[in-house]
Amino acid sequence: MPIAPSTSVQIDVYFDLICPWCWIGKTHLDTARRMLTEHQPDVPLEVRWHSVQLIPQVPPQGWPYQAFYEHRLGGPDAVRARRAQVQAAATRAGLTIHHERIAVFPNTWRAHQLLAHTAQQHSDRYEALLNDLFEAYFVQGLDLGNEQVLTALAQAHQVDSSEVDAFDAPPVWALPGSASGVPLFVFNQREVVSGAQPSEVLLAAMQASLQTPL
Repeated sequence: MPIAPSTSVQIDVYFDLICPWCWIGKTHLDTARRMLTEHQPDVPLEVRWHSVQLIPQVPPQGWPYQAFYEHRLGGPDAVRARRAQVQAAATRAGLTIHHERIAVFPNTWRAHQLLAHTAQQHSDRYEALLNDLFEAYFVQGLDLGNEQVLTALAQAHQVDSSEVDAFDAPPVWALPGSASGVPLFVFNQREVVSGAQPSEVLLAAMQASLQTPL
């Protein structure tokens, strides 16, 4: 049975805060959303954000950042090569990542709790807080597992972080289907884009999701 064309675009985004590709991918998505609005201003856009905790076994105090990546990637040379790749992609997105400032690879559970609480209680502040969480980690090198850091970020967006402990909904999601990594973008539950793809790729997926499959 053919699927009826959509008149709006629903975007499901799966991400983790410790993933630089997620910040880069979100930045490209922001550009693609602006492009779609410019080309098709009558098409409503809705974004649903899904926190994914990639490495839940990180202890509350986190792990040493450099040592974690050397173990994960196979040594300092592999880490340098990967960081060069990330930096090049970040530069293309207009971002700067300061790996040298990051001391702790954090447990992101509480940060995801804060985002889940904000989505429910202050949805209009969600994306601004999400952007600041990415910047706090990748630019300032702050520990996103640190309660004082999260409290300060919450207060900057008029979010009461003391309410987070009473928020009992699960703050993280499982990836859909056979997906194995983030960022992951799903458009109208039809078009799927994996990875930090350029804004033009995301725009094309949005436009394709508006069409009726053959």
